[in-house]
Amino acid sequence: MPEVKVGDTLPSVTLMEGQPNYEKPVSVDLAELIKDKKVAIFAVPGAFTPGCSKSHLPSFITAKEDLKAKGVDMIICVATNDAFVMEAWGQQSGGAEAGIRFLSDANAELTRALGLEISSDVFVRSKRYSLIAENGVVTHYFSSAEQASDTWAPAVLAAL
Repeated sequence: MPEVKVGDTLPSVTLMEGQPNYEKPVSVDLAELIKDKKVAIFAVPGAFTPGCSKSHLPSFITAKEDLKAKGVDMIICVATNDAFVMEAWGQQSGGAEAGIRFLSDANAELTRALGLEISSDVFVRSKRYSLIAENGVVTHYFSSAEQASDTWAPAVLAAL
């Protein structure tokens, strides 16, 4: 699958969102969630991993108001961890409190559809990336191919 690019329409895939108090995760249709919205989506190889927890996620927490000022309606964090892990990471990191949605792509449907999977011995992980989509169409794409910081919020803000 070729890597996602500007102009692509994001797929209608089902992601899972963890719930407080270990309640049953709920299904989220990505296409429905982002319909008629300008969204920032960033993906990480794994919740609770050092680079993701120390740099990538905090950059979006810090930039939340600046992104909103640039017209971003919603920030979504995606990883191939399960919904319980994503919920716990969102709570522990302060990201959920900041309004970031933490969605699990445990079956790697989105990750594969975007051509961004990394195979591992345990499960498929996502490459690190960020994108802006308006009404489901990618308007900006930020790859970590050269360096991880290319996908952090300051790079996204600079392009908007």
